[in-house]
Amino acid sequence: MRLTVVSAGLSTPSSTRLLGDRLAQSVTDELAARDHLLSTEVVELRELAGDIASHLVTGFPPPRLSAAIDTVTNADGLAVVTPVFAASYSGLFKSFFDVIDPDVLTGKPVLIAATGGTARHSLVLEHAVRPLFAYLRAVVVPTAVFAASEDWGSGGDAYTDALPGRVRRAGAELAALMETRPAGGGPEDDVAALERGLADLRFD
Repeated sequence: MRLTVVSAGLSTPSSTRLLGDRLAQSVTDELAARDHLLSTEVVELRELAGDIASHLVTGFPPPRLSAAIDTVTNADGLAVVTPVFAASYSGLFKSFFDVIDPDVLTGKPVLIAATGGTARHSLVLEHAVRPLFAYLRAVVVPTAVFAASEDWGSGGDAYTDALPGRVRRAGAELAALMETRPAGGGPEDDVAALERGLADLRFD
């Protein structure tokens, strides 16, 4: 199976990319425990910013952008991670999905995640990112992962799961959907697969 991580981080190193890597490892570990092999590719949007802008004004994707779109199109599952800008996803993140044929994501399993300076931005995932992928008819796993600055190296508190726990939960949900998703199935098949896969999940 193939997992594609889409990272909209702007710096190097980037906490956005780091979160994407941890999510990919979680999915890999979960599928390995079920005797499945997973290959992972990362699409770094920072490297494609000029190509995305060119495609928006010309309608023709440069070769690097075309290859990135193919990587997303051919993936069995996506983990998408954006930094929070002005209480929403970044413009670069939105622009990339604007240049992809919306039908490509129909029924595709997607794990959504974001990074920000404070936990006060965490609802961006529910009021901006999840609706975007619902509009694109993707199948978004229930657990969204937000990582604030204080989450890195934190054990969490009595009221919220620590970041590693949220990463494991979300990774397990995406792995369950990818495992049960029928090859070439339609969105209705994917919803049924999600229900079957998540019904088997147990968390302590």
